[in-house]
Amino acid sequence: MRNKLVAGNWKMHGNLKNNSTLLGALIAGLPKPESRIRYAVCVPFPYLASVQDTLQNTHINWGAQNLSQYDKGAYTGEVSADMLNDFGCTYAIVGHSERRMLFGETSQVVAEKYAVAQRAGLVPILCVGETLEQRDSDITEQVIEEQLKAVITLAGVESLTKAVIAYEPVWAIGTGKTATPQQAQDIHQFIRKGIAAQDKGIAENLTILYGGSVKANNSTELFAMPDIDGGLIGGASLIAEDFIAICSAV
Repeated sequence: MRNKLVAGNWKMHGNLKNNSTLLGALIAGLPKPESRIRYAVCVPFPYLASVQDTLQNTHINWGAQNLSQYDKGAYTGEVSADMLNDFGCTYAIVGHSERRMLFGETSQVVAEKYAVAQRAGLVPILCVGETLEQRDSDITEQVIEEQLKAVITLAGVESLTKAVIAYEPVWAIGTGKTATPQQAQDIHQFIRKGIAAQDKGIAENLTILYGGSVKANNSTELFAMPDIDGGLIGGASLIAEDFIAICSAV
């Protein structure tokens, strides 16, 4: 049986006061998960220390939204994997669509970040997905295959035993458009089958999340799909009641 995960991505939101209120509500409201279910929040770098203090010894893990592909050096403004370890991070998101689109991260850079995260003992949440233009051009599968190939070429398919994949249809994030559960399932199945062609066992045990505007009112139907193992949650992770409802649906 595969592990399940619901991870909140706070993006560039939050302040110390609001974070404390939100985390307090999550600690109180999230039931202790079964052995194969995980909850996590991925927060802006400045809040890692306070989140660590608040969440240690609870049933909620935490992580970062990005990291440098470099171990250390003269890279002003960057944050290394070892720095994230100082704050007890379990996860690091790599290759989020906003990093790819807004900040020009190529699949090669994403692969390097994935590899450096794993070398430091972090679990990368590798994001893949297509834009609306790519979907309309009927190249969704080619896009995702290329994004995954860069990682597997650099780190090997065996690395996926210590990673999570998140499929995020970029066209369904913050646009009002929503992928149907079946549309999401079709791509999750494509990802799993592609990896199974290289190693069936790894594919069967790989946790694949859905990250396209998951809400409290659609999470149950999405998570019921056979190849969807949880969610990477954006806006709804900032609302305790909604995030708790989504976690309860996994």
